[in-house]
Amino acid sequence: MTQQVWLIAQRSVVRTFRQPGTWIPPLTFPLMLMAVNSNGLRAATHLPGFPTDSFLAFFLPFSFLQGALFASGIAGVDLARDIDTGFLNRLALTPVRGSALLIGQIGGAVGLGALQACVYLSVGLIFGVHIDTGVAGAFLILLLAVLIATGWGTLGLWLALRTGSGEGVQSQFPLLFFATFISSMNLPRNLIEVTWFRDVATINPVSYMIEGLRSLVISGWDAQALLLGFGFSLALIAVSLGLAGRQLKVRMART
Repeated sequence: MTQQVWLIAQRSVVRTFRQPGTWIPPLTFPLMLMAVNSNGLRAATHLPGFPTDSFLAFFLPFSFLQGALFASGIAGVDLARDIDTGFLNRLALTPVRGSALLIGQIGGAVGLGALQACVYLSVGLIFGVHIDTGVAGAFLILLLAVLIATGWGTLGLWLALRTGSGEGVQSQFPLLFFATFISSMNLPRNLIEVTWFRDVATINPVSYMIEGLRSLVISGWDAQALLLGFGFSLALIAVSLGLAGRQLKVRMART
């Protein structure tokens, strides 16, 4: 199985990076949003109780999550293309296991997520962001960012298997993107004055992923934030893989 995962993952990585139009926008768009928001929302740092005097440091973790969100589209569209071209049906005639197919298929998205995380962290450090947890925290940021990218990528696989088309996957992107905005991306939850927005942000798992990353940047070693961040990331991976595995069996039964 390990060899199967490696071969499929290698194909996914090569296919992703052979298409500059696939990976350049997801790499650059979060950087542009980071630049705009860190300047336009700088005044928020003057609010009583705001956890840092650098909005760039506060907003940097959202860039990791936004990059991971693009991973879901990449993984989903690539798998939808395999469905459309009949490649998935041909794989079904080989000894490839379904779990190996799903895990290997997100190789491109995970590879891109790792590259994005390194770029975003480097840009943040260049522009003066101080990582409160030091070098160990920086490595943990990269690990959590890759796990988040894996979670969103596996969710993209389920969408691809559910819809069977790249258009179907892309049509879900605005909804997923909206889910990131009704979170604590721009303000700590305790400073959100609109009650319904604060309540939605509190039950939104995206908030805890962002806050797990954010704690490593500006809060130090916060065990609760890290447990929630890693816990929700791993839960997203497990749930999405389970849904994708069931949907794969359904799709194979149809063919």
